[in-house]
Formats: sequence, C-alpha cells, structure tokens
Amino acid sequence: MKRIEAVIPSNRLNLIVAAIEEMGVSGITTIESKGRGKATRPSLRSSRGTSTQIAEYNSLITIITIVEDSRANQIVDAILSVASTGSNGDGKIFISPVDEVIDIQTKKKDSV
Repeated sequence: MKRIEAVIPSNRLNLIVAAIEEMGVSGITTIESKGRGKATRPSLRSSRGTSTQIAEYNSLITIITIVEDSRANQIVDAILSVASTGSNGDGKIFISPVDEVIDIQTKKKDSV
C-alpha cells in the first residue's frame, strides 16, 4: 500500500477531494497547515489598516490517503489534473510505502 500526501493551497481542497473520491477512494484525511516555498506569500494589513507586512507562511491543506500500490499512479494523476496550474505554489505530492495497518476498533493488524 502507498500513503499519498498532497500539500496544496487551501483554495483547491474541494476540487482535489472530489477528484480523489471520483476514483473510488473514501478514506481521506485533511489537515490545515502552514508552510512556505516558491509561492508568493500574501500581504497582510495591520489591525488599523495603516501598514502592511508579508505573511510568514502560506495557508495550506495537507490531504492524506492510503491506497493499493496499483492505484497510486491513478490517484496522483487525478490530483495533478485538478491541482496543477503551472504556477509556483501549486503544492507537492509525497508518496511513501505503508508496511502495516492496524484498525484501532478491532485491533486487527494487516501487513501489506
């Protein structure tokens, strides 16, 4: 099995989740995150509106799902099809192997 993590701009969350669900994946975790990379960080106004400063981090979402090895490329392609604009700040996808899964409710271990 593979763990797919996509770190994306928060405004693309609904598009990417819909694309993953269309592929038949139902187990999805989202985490609000902050980070910085090549994307331009937004300007913020002070509470009185008299000065601006550059935000230290961008507002991001991390989407995590676990899929069968044979489906990993299909899921990544689905994410890329809706997430990629060709601009800095589109995000990153990380793929890693999953060695074992343990269901907390049943305490059942599945080695993969």
